[in-house]
Amino acid sequence: MSAYRLQQLKGHILPENKITAMAGSPSPLTTHVLNTAMGVPGSNLALSLYRQDPCTNAWSLITTGSTNDDGRCPGLITRQMFISGVYKIRFETAQYWESMGETCFYPYVEIIFTIDDPGKKYHIPLLLSRFSYSTYRGS
Repeated sequence: MSAYRLQQLKGHILPENKITAMAGSPSPLTTHVLNTAMGVPGSNLALSLYRQDPCTNAWSLITTGSTNDDGRCPGLITRQMFISGVYKIRFETAQYWESMGETCFYPYVEIIFTIDDPGKKYHIPLLLSRFSYSTYRGS
């Protein structure tokens, strides 16, 4: 199958912003959600990535997505768009728990972090239950 045809098919399967992010090298920023209450990956959890404007402190949306069956969301940001600054990943936890017929205490989780060296890889895991969460800088 030709590369042109594959590109056309990819456009029908993935949204445009995901094609761009996933086409190049792997994302320098990754996340992994683990549902610690059930001992499974946190799959189909909606999330969004933002960057804070250093002058106005306003948040600018970079991308949205959802975790895959393994609790990961590949292609969050391209290396070209990944610059030093303050970032935020917002996880829509209420929607996630509601999809399983459950309620939760935290309707969303926002993890705010600083990127000093965009040449490095950053991994932001989220360990999640209905009434608690934890995060750390992974590798």
